[in-house]
Amino acid sequence: MMRYTLFIADLHLTESRPDITACFYSFLEEHVTSNCDALYILGDFFEVWIGDDEQSALQQTIANKLNYISSNICPVFFIHGNRDFLLGKKYATQCGMTLLPEEQLINLYGEQALIMHGDQLCTQDIKYQKFRKQSRSKWWQCIMLNLPLFLRKRIARNARMKSKESQQGVDLNLLDVVQHDVEVVMDKYDVNLLIHGHTHRPATHNFTAYKNSKTRIVLGDWYTQGSYLVVSEQEKHLVYKPFNRPDTYPN
Repeated sequence: MMRYTLFIADLHLTESRPDITACFYSFLEEHVTSNCDALYILGDFFEVWIGDDEQSALQQTIANKLNYISSNICPVFFIHGNRDFLLGKKYATQCGMTLLPEEQLINLYGEQALIMHGDQLCTQDIKYQKFRKQSRSKWWQCIMLNLPLFLRKRIARNARMKSKESQQGVDLNLLDVVQHDVEVVMDKYDVNLLIHGHTHRPATHNFTAYKNSKTRIVLGDWYTQGSYLVVSEQEKHLVYKPFNRPDTYPN
């Protein structure tokens, strides 16, 4: 049987969206099988994460499912996104998953690939990049995680409301990755394959840079359907998983 590796991102799991959760559970049952070599979660797994000390029923159930996978089927890896960058070692241990740095090189069946959430490439969004730099610092995270849980919930809720308001009327292209930065980071790591999420614009982009053919694969979000990337030695496929319908293979 064909061996493969799975990539997902931007599920934005939350109690208010049981349809997304059900689709995710179905994905795990159908596709994370004995033929799967690894599951990579590239950020924004949860709609919001305010600290490992918040343990909802949903978070506990997901931890149990991922722990079963990592213990019995294949390793699970996680890269932080812009919604769940406070997810820490405690919850990762509960899930049995390995936390990776924001930019990680992996070997995919003989091909070197760079994986990331992708928000660091959206450099035209200057306001967000300032917040990103601040929120990834150890001092900022230490201050936040030492606040009472109820206060962190309020801050997260207000921040999300402000984010939605700030994006109204904004040219969506300004929120996308910058091609120059894509080429620079791929050259930095000397790779021809980049896999990321964040932009909610699933696609496979083929281009030439530094006299080499390169590929950038963008993972889809799960707001209206599931989306995952399956990579084997033979192929790379973005797959859509419509809620309560069979998976589709658009490319």
